[in-house]
Amino acid sequence: MTAANQWLHATTGRIATCPHSWMTAVHWVNQLATKGLYTPTRNHGPKWGPTTVAVAQEIAALKECRPSVDYLARKLKASARTIKYHLGMLREVGLLVYRSKGTRIQGVGGRASVFERTIPAAFDTALGIRTVGEGATRRPVGAAPESRSLLGKLAKKAAQKTRRRRSRKPSSGRGRCTPMQGGTTGGSSAAGTHFPPESKLASGQEKSPTPKESKRGPRTLNRVGRRYQLARELIQLVPWLKGASIPRIAWIIRHVADAGWTALEVQAAAERLVSDREPRRPSAVLAYRLASCHLLYTTPERRKVLVQDWQDSRHAEQARHQDADYSALNADHTPARVSVRSIVREAFHRTRQIAAGPVDDADCFDIPVETAPEPVALEGMDRQTVLEMRAAAEIDPQFICNALATGMSEHDARRLFTNRLVDQALNAQRTLTPAF
Repeated sequence: MTAANQWLHATTGRIATCPHSWMTAVHWVNQLATKGLYTPTRNHGPKWGPTTVAVAQEIAALKECRPSVDYLARKLKASARTIKYHLGMLREVGLLVYRSKGTRIQGVGGRASVFERTIPAAFDTALGIRTVGEGATRRPVGAAPESRSLLGKLAKKAAQKTRRRRSRKPSSGRGRCTPMQGGTTGGSSAAGTHFPPESKLASGQEKSPTPKESKRGPRTLNRVGRRYQLARELIQLVPWLKGASIPRIAWIIRHVADAGWTALEVQAAAERLVSDREPRRPSAVLAYRLASCHLLYTTPERRKVLVQDWQDSRHAEQARHQDADYSALNADHTPARVSVRSIVREAFHRTRQIAAGPVDDADCFDIPVETAPEPVALEGMDRQTVLEMRAAAEIDPQFICNALATGMSEHDARRLFTNRLVDQALNAQRTLTPAF
């Protein structure tokens, strides 16, 4: 029977009424195969024999004709491939047809095929069995008188249990090595044993004088391996992909990896344009930026131009940042208001006088002990003056140190310049002052 006729709706046979009648048809086919009237259509694998009949007996013993290949292989102590070959022969002669074919279900596992035990139409024709009904549900109602003797012999064989013959390898002509009755040889196998000479003993070297040469060359990656390799390179190369999942990145870059892109080309394509409406997860950002890039940059020349433009844009961005930093360092941070500039100028003048060292006695004057420095009138300063002085202190912390050196108390300095700026100025002064 062809593969198309090995289904219940397409078979020309009839469903067996009982396992015994089905085994009768199995032994009839076995006689034909023994005489050489049936050979499998395939050119390899086992032929019809006792193993096929043993498989049929195990199937006939099942209440539901749903034999698992692993179950039959375990019962008959055969390989799964052998069981599949014999099931194919039972289907080919019309003794088994599919009711439903096995498949695999995710999370559940494999499902065995469900068969129906059928008797081929050739059996009914050869033995003159009369049936009633239509299709596969026909029922036998009689048999030709001349075939009843053969049916009796087949029924007797069907009632017997056929065991599968195990092939044994021919044993060697040597006798038993243990002294048992009738099985020993004339001489002992260890009679001629002698120790080897000293010259033939092992040298004790760790390496063999004739090392085995490996013919295996470097492993070549398949398509999936190339995706995972490119994903690892990207995670190490791109800073914002650090910590991303390698399988997720490999799935995102599957198209560009199959097209032969390098990690630098993928980074250039992912960082060429940045949008404000991008997702936050790094893998989602990569998928958003690589959308349809494999369809746009289809040749190595286009990808080379892409990388060159991306590198040029990065160099230009770095140059802009350097120019901005240089301008910020060399800008004139002099306060805009004249009153604030005069206060800063007096503070720096007083600082230079203190740094110049001792002065003449004529220029010295005594300060009464009971006289304290007059507090700075912070309440008289307007808001704009305070902001400008804080901005000047933010740029140059020495401005606060000069104010403290000219007589401003630390309490007033913290009120004027905030605690953060005063702490920064004092810490900077302690760092620059050498320890004696």
